[in-house]
Amino acid sequence: MKLDKNTVIGFVLLGILFVLFFWYTNQSQQAVMAEQKRKEDSLSKLNALKFKPIDTATARIDSLKRDSATKVSTAGNFTNAAIGTEELVSVENSIMKVVFTNKGGRVKYVELKKYSSFDSSLVRLGNDSLGYKINTGPNNAAFSTDLFFAASPVVKNADSSQSISFVLKNASGETVEHQYTIKPHEYMIDWNLKMDGANKLLNDNELKMTWSSHPQQHEKSAQYERQMSYVCFSEGNDFDYISAKTNRTFEKPVQWVAIVQQFFNTTLLTKGNFSSGKVEWSRGTDSSTTLSAVDAGLQMKLPIASSATVQFQLYYGPNDYKILKNEAAGMDQMVNLGRDLYSFVRPINKYVIMPVFDFFAGFIKNFGWVILLLTVFIRLVTSPLTYSSYLSGAKMKVLRPELDVIKKKLGDDKQGFAMEQMKLFKEAGVNPLGGCIPALLQIPIFFALYSFFNSNIELRGQSFLWSHDLSSYDVIAKLSFNIPGFGDHISLFTITAVLTSFLISIYNMASTPTQDNPALKYMPYIFPFLMLFFFNRLPSALTWYYTVSNSLTLILQLIIQKYIIDHTKILAKIDEKRKSPKVKAKSKWQERYEQMMESQKKVQELKNKNKR
Repeated sequence: MKLDKNTVIGFVLLGILFVLFFWYTNQSQQAVMAEQKRKEDSLSKLNALKFKPIDTATARIDSLKRDSATKVSTAGNFTNAAIGTEELVSVENSIMKVVFTNKGGRVKYVELKKYSSFDSSLVRLGNDSLGYKINTGPNNAAFSTDLFFAASPVVKNADSSQSISFVLKNASGETVEHQYTIKPHEYMIDWNLKMDGANKLLNDNELKMTWSSHPQQHEKSAQYERQMSYVCFSEGNDFDYISAKTNRTFEKPVQWVAIVQQFFNTTLLTKGNFSSGKVEWSRGTDSSTTLSAVDAGLQMKLPIASSATVQFQLYYGPNDYKILKNEAAGMDQMVNLGRDLYSFVRPINKYVIMPVFDFFAGFIKNFGWVILLLTVFIRLVTSPLTYSSYLSGAKMKVLRPELDVIKKKLGDDKQGFAMEQMKLFKEAGVNPLGGCIPALLQIPIFFALYSFFNSNIELRGQSFLWSHDLSSYDVIAKLSFNIPGFGDHISLFTITAVLTSFLISIYNMASTPTQDNPALKYMPYIFPFLMLFFFNRLPSALTWYYTVSNSLTLILQLIIQKYIIDHTKILAKIDEKRKSPKVKAKSKWQERYEQMMESQKKVQELKNKNKR
């Protein structure tokens, strides 16, 4: 097909103007913001001069005295736990370092030894506060996170696990103990909460847990990581999650609640059930490294007794499907292999994509080549269907000269041309929708791989060619401004994916009948342009797959069209079929379509008569 040079030049100029517009707008906004900040700073300095300086040292001492008095009052019978110095204790196994604090007798944070954050430091999880309220006196109550526990030495057990305990006692004999056990080579921490005098420490023997967390950025793009972050939970032994909503009130027993980032999660599990609770969650919107804010309240009824033991577990680790499926029921679904509208692709990922990927990864260390082999496998599996579409395209290419003659003969009679075209296709045994099969196949495969590459932690930090991390976008050029919908960078794999898609569009247009509708005529060129914006922030694993898939499509089309499909034989078969057509009943769809085209033709003829 011969391209219209003016159209191509128009699209290029439109793209250049689009980039220049957003660059100019961004520069103007930055200038306005800088001027506004300068004015605010000047006003702040003027306002500061109007007020008398405060003796900050005296104010700090007074504040500390008031704070200490409040803490002592709140601690009630646990006076010794009211004021203290925070002490940290570390317990390590082969894959993580767990840092405990005596303030609250809890996990302060966990460092994962196998994973690095965007700033090259180890991934740190647990920027949270997890505790509960206890009665400290007749009219006093305090949160466990505000009290200082007494830490015991770390004990190494016979099974190579390590244990540490934090104890809280008062003069009346009530005791609270947090006992933690860290097993070798595991991310799960066992946490036993023991209470002596539970009937006095708790109201109505109900344990009310509070969990506040602000997960931090660990990937290259905080904005993209926020989009991949959720709150997941198991309610009534069914997996669910919060994405668009900001809160969830639990109506059934809850087995676990997880704060999930793109590749990591922190999960609170109980071996019993939380009887009720609520979670409030919001994604971050600023430019900080904080991804979201999570506040959860979970309640549990304990047996009416003076002593009680509650068994919890804490998971601080990767969203690794192989690990999570062995931890607790439903935890493997934190790995998004397809949800909601796209849940139909989960079986494709689970039973096809993942096993094949793992098979190739078993003997090839570079994941870029694994993705290439995975792409070849997908194309081989779908080749019987794509071959039929290529054959249909070849037939349409053979019929193109006849279609051009019919078009020239009928001129502006679009309805007449459509009817003659359909008649010709029917005589030749051509399916005009046959070329859509590869595009239709790409839809479930694309969504399956989009979910797979976004959630596969094995790709994280894996380099290939110019990409330093296949789980994120590659950057060959950094822009000094941000283009809405595009970003502040240029991805080379995105460009290769778009260019190969553009070449396929040109090739396909050359073998299909000429479209009179401008929208349909230029859509194959508009789509790759839109892909440029959509793909630029996607993982380079996905854009690399798309590049390989498009390249294979082009190669297969050329080989099949040039060396496998014989156009002379196709034309001979079409002529033979015309000479001895088989009587075949029309389908209802064909009858309705022909009736519709006939009625449209009559309407057009009436309009032409009225104009004359």
